[in-house]
Amino acid sequence: MRSIMPADRLHLLLPFALPAAADASTALHDIRSPALDRLIARATLIERVIGEDFQRTLPHERWVARQFGALPDGTAGASAAADEAPLAPYMLRADGGEPGSATWACVQPVHVHIAHDHLVLIDPASLDLSDEEATTLLALARPLIEELGVRIEAPKPTRWYLSSDAFGTLAGASPLRASGRNIEIWLPHEAHSGERSRAWMKLQNEVQMAWFEHPINEAREARGLPAVNSIWFHAQGAARPVRSPFAQVLSDAAATRGLALSAGVAPGAPPASYRELQAALRGATNGSGSGATLVELDPFSAPYIEQDWARWNQAFAELQSDWFEPALAALQAGELAELGLTLCGDTGSVTLTVTRGDLRKFWRRRVLASLFIE
Repeated sequence: MRSIMPADRLHLLLPFALPAAADASTALHDIRSPALDRLIARATLIERVIGEDFQRTLPHERWVARQFGALPDGTAGASAAADEAPLAPYMLRADGGEPGSATWACVQPVHVHIAHDHLVLIDPASLDLSDEEATTLLALARPLIEELGVRIEAPKPTRWYLSSDAFGTLAGASPLRASGRNIEIWLPHEAHSGERSRAWMKLQNEVQMAWFEHPINEAREARGLPAVNSIWFHAQGAARPVRSPFAQVLSDAAATRGLALSAGVAPGAPPASYRELQAALRGATNGSGSGATLVELDPFSAPYIEQDWARWNQAFAELQSDWFEPALAALQAGELAELGLTLCGDTGSVTLTVTRGDLRKFWRRRVLASLFIE
């Protein structure tokens, strides 16, 4: 058994913690974050990634893929903004499957809303889809998929994995990248030909027709829930040998958990607070690696996608008391040697580190508002 030692390092990954510059004034209107502001003011800026408007992947997905070395050959040393996050095989492993050497895409049941003159994807998490409903819908879709020569694995009924040469290098957008937007530019596409796009559209249409006016959807609509009327393709890639820069990985995200498993690190659920993390580490056996712990916290995604800035502010207030204040105190007391922060938006990200020694530096003028992606 061991106690926390000053050599221990903590890195917090915070998806959707950075609103776009256009939303920053609204999002920050009621923010009070003295502990985070102090950490940011004294931190060293490690990386600032300015993404592009039409990237298919999300910055936190690209960050974890790079950290674990999951990018294809030829892209590992590319710009941090490169649009690569082939995470489906690792998600499959996290869900209880075995990807082997095949190329897999993640496919999720979704609702596509018909707007005035376009189609809009809604956040899959807002479907409130039960495992029982998903299992029934999967049973309808599976024979249609397999008849087209596509291999399907679905260790969890709400998230499927498809493998087929017909899809090749077809590129799909992360659901949260496309959610709330006109889906036209986010549909799966390929660079040089439409053959693979047509193969996907054929499969998608078959599933949509099987689900149209199904009793499950009729019952959902009667309860005021959106119908499950389509499927979404994303994260295609093949598993590679990966390595973990973290001795411990605590996350609810399938991609992050799968990368950890693939690197030989048993992942856990993120604790509710820094104090709970501290207690768990004190009781942990001595692990391998540098002693660094990655904690991925995701209270921001849903309010960000819904532009619910009051709820987003509340999530920040809770992180302030549960994580930033006690982590700052731990740095000051020498219980924590280094705190890393990766704050992400929907296009870019910022990574900083702060040590106990940094806290003795003169105040720098960098504050939370200065981090927002232009």
